[in-house]
Amino acid sequence: MTIDSADGTIVVIAEEGDGPTILIVHGGMSDESPWGAVAAELARDFHVVRIRRRLYRLELPSDPATDFAREVEDLAAVTTSFRTPCVIVGHSSGAVVALESLLAHPEAYVGAVLYEPPIVLDGPLGNATTLPRARAALAKGKVGTALRIFMSEAVQMSPVLAFVIGVATRFNADLKRFAPRQIDDMDAIDRLGRRIEAYAAIETPTLFLSGAKSPAHLDERTRAVASAMPHATITTMPGQGHGAHTADPALVARLIGEQAHHVGLGAPSA
Repeated sequence: MTIDSADGTIVVIAEEGDGPTILIVHGGMSDESPWGAVAAELARDFHVVRIRRRLYRLELPSDPATDFAREVEDLAAVTTSFRTPCVIVGHSSGAVVALESLLAHPEAYVGAVLYEPPIVLDGPLGNATTLPRARAALAKGKVGTALRIFMSEAVQMSPVLAFVIGVATRFNADLKRFAPRQIDDMDAIDRLGRRIEAYAAIETPTLFLSGAKSPAHLDERTRAVASAMPHATITTMPGQGHGAHTADPALVARLIGEQAHHVGLGAPSA
């Protein structure tokens, strides 16, 4: 299936399974691939579509000033191809894109599952110097340094682990190629600014997922937006962090499936 976005760009998706549709919007530092195991679990009962976010399509130019708006257009093009409204799943920055889509096109979604969206609360992700210093490192070709700055200050990972991940860019091709787009992703979120008051208008029943081992600020941001939305609930996953979709895909798939059934999408297995 070929789907054209509003600007004529072909949208890249992976799809599997039959039945009512669940649309997955991946997070940062990757494409749709890390959600493959969750999709395989869900595909037993659902038609699962994973979109490749425009910001992480390395064959396309990136523009943090417009990328989120273009990604919302991409999602609109995909959902228009569905016969009925779907459940949207968003992870991390992909959950921010999902929030923007729920606001712009509520008719396309019957429910949502959002996993730790790093929304802006009272200032930029990290601090006022995080983005410019990461940009400066990239300009010097120091991809590992840029990623270390992001991980330690924006993600608020331990300095030691952030250093290890930065060094890993020398050996991990995916880390190295996606790191610059992760900095663009952070930039795009900062440019959106505080949107929590706007998200309060979202009426779509939404399940927020939080990892018990995730950085505390992600739980704070998740709870802030959930408390602002009229039909939101939160599930905290014991023993999980920000990557439960790869650490325990069966758990994440079960929670998504339960939310889908809760909003009337498909029927629970006997």
